[in-house]
Amino acid sequence: MHPITQELEQLQKDFSQEAQDIADMQAFDALRIKYMSKKGLVAEKFKVMATLSGEERPIIGKHLNQMKAFVQNRLDELRTSLSDAGEKSAKIDLTLPGNRPVIGRMHPLMKVLEEIKTIFREMGFSIETGPEVETDFYNFEALNIPADHPSRDMQDSFYLPGERVLRTHTSPVQIRTMQKVQPPVRMIAPGRCFRRDTPDATHSPMFQQIEGLVVDEGVSMADLKGVLLAAMRKLLGEHIQIRFRPSFFPFTEPSAEYDITCSSCFGSGCRVCKQTGWLEISGAGMVDPAVFGFVDYDAEKYTGYAFGMGLERIAMIKYNIDDLRIFYENDVRFLTQF
Repeated sequence: MHPITQELEQLQKDFSQEAQDIADMQAFDALRIKYMSKKGLVAEKFKVMATLSGEERPIIGKHLNQMKAFVQNRLDELRTSLSDAGEKSAKIDLTLPGNRPVIGRMHPLMKVLEEIKTIFREMGFSIETGPEVETDFYNFEALNIPADHPSRDMQDSFYLPGERVLRTHTSPVQIRTMQKVQPPVRMIAPGRCFRRDTPDATHSPMFQQIEGLVVDEGVSMADLKGVLLAAMRKLLGEHIQIRFRPSFFPFTEPSAEYDITCSSCFGSGCRVCKQTGWLEISGAGMVDPAVFGFVDYDAEKYTGYAFGMGLERIAMIKYNIDDLRIFYENDVRFLTQF
């Protein structure tokens, strides 16, 4: 008999003897680690294979595998018997109140999103969606963004093979919707967007945007401001006022940045609004007639307006949060506040 065979038999006897004295899971874990861990006694025996001749390896290998299977099977039996014994010994006091299950809560971003969708549905807007991986046509060209526009720069967009891009805004959904239906159009397009931004308190390479579009006969800038004012008052409070500031976007003309009354100081000036009394939201404007050319709308007959808003930005204002990164850290202490 080969010496290693005798050692394996002795190891098996030692294990069987120790297994008889196991009475709880703590002792079981100690036994399992001693014999079956990566540095346990069983693993140590397998190292002998490197010192054996070609003729000895099949024979000794068979004994090693049998010994390992024996130890593992006995451990499985022990685990089952200890678990069954633990269940039988557990005492239940039926007079005590039961354990209330932990109930999940809606994420604050989703909570605000549902509020925004409800507000615009009540104003007659439909909810439209589109793909997050877009073609150059929908993400840029059809929005009147020429090839040399700065927003096409590699520092701003995530480009993919096949002239595709992770959408930088949800405006492509507006183009896709206008291709499918004729005016009147009243829609919002919520969804995730992607840009090459370094994460900080106010920026993220992935963010959520809600863009709106209305196209009909006689639509004006006054209609745009009225809709935004009504939506913001419904969402953030009746004290909200809106102001427009001239700006530029390739797909709207005229274009504007719009601000709302600071929700912390109600317009009197504070640290949050940098003493201005206003908080910047996003951009808006009248749809450029050139965009209608890409969807076969009659620019002589129809006018329209478009607007956007960042979901994280709105949630930060609504809940007085100063760092958007906390929305994505999955900290239960934060999430349970909502």
